[in-house]
Amino acid sequence: MKVEYFGLTDVGRKREKNEDSLFVSGELGLFMVADGMGGHLGGEFASRIAVKTISETIEQLLKDPEATLSLNLGFDRSDYGEMLKYAIRVASYRIFEEASKNPNLRGMGTTTVALLIQNGKGYIAHVGDSRTYLVHEKSIKQLTNDHSLVAEQLRAGFITQDEVKNHKFRNIITRSVGFQSEVEIDLLVRDIESGDRFVLCSDGLTNMVENQDIEKLTSKSDPKTACQELISLANKNGGDDNISVVIVNIEEN
Repeated sequence: MKVEYFGLTDVGRKREKNEDSLFVSGELGLFMVADGMGGHLGGEFASRIAVKTISETIEQLLKDPEATLSLNLGFDRSDYGEMLKYAIRVASYRIFEEASKNPNLRGMGTTTVALLIQNGKGYIAHVGDSRTYLVHEKSIKQLTNDHSLVAEQLRAGFITQDEVKNHKFRNIITRSVGFQSEVEIDLLVRDIESGDRFVLCSDGLTNMVENQDIEKLTSKSDPKTACQELISLANKNGGDDNISVVIVNIEEN
């Protein structure tokens, strides 16, 4: 199968700086979005550390599964999902260590959503409220569950879907990479199929653009055009936050 991909990030219309970071590599089969938060410069710093650390760790392990690792955490090195979770744990530790050295960075952290494609499978790991969607045959499905206060209240039945978008606590997340030295990571593994379109994005997109519009623009365009059109629509609808989108299309050779 052939993988086509593109990633784009934009500061939006309301923020002075972009605290999102992204990473795309067809060679590694690795794609990521991270949305940073906290401290004077902490959000930008945390998201950059996350994508840099995760990508470097995955590259090291793919090249040499027996490589000496920076953290002594046991995991099955033949399991790509466990490899991805390990890389995120390393990133969390490094962000936390940097924050402990610098008072201006204290409390920083970042969401992280990552897709690793290996041997016909997609390994999706995430922390926070950045999301992965699957668009296939004119349907869209959110594959990740937000780690946020409103999402937990919604799942528990305390609020309705209509109340989520304007809820005063909608920006409070319950998990992040780097806020603590250890982090709980959700992992999903699925077989990839021709026609799959994976959309990884920060909440700067999902708070501004409806799911049906994400599906429509992703289905009809190549990854680069779809990223551009989605960010343009998010800004047209208000652009309240930084906006990051990575689209990965799976096609027959």
